[in-house]
Amino acid sequence: MEPAQPKFQWGQRVRAFVDLFNDGSFPEQPEGALLAKTGDAGEVVQVGMHVETNRPVYLVEFAPNRVVGCLEEEIAAL
Repeated sequence: MEPAQPKFQWGQRVRAFVDLFNDGSFPEQPEGALLAKTGDAGEVVQVGMHVETNRPVYLVEFAPNRVVGCLEEEIAAL
């Protein structure tokens, strides 16, 4: 399967398209905690690729010390 081309780029301003909850990968918050609510603005600080699915994964800084991994369907360009 060919890797999907990223829709968003490093440094791009985005907003949360849906509420983003901790799936257990954000150690400073309990599992299920709200990390970013729909409409919160942030900035893409890193673009990676999920190895198994060849889908882009974005690290988005929504607030200082609040960097959340997001899929394309979870964020939208500002």
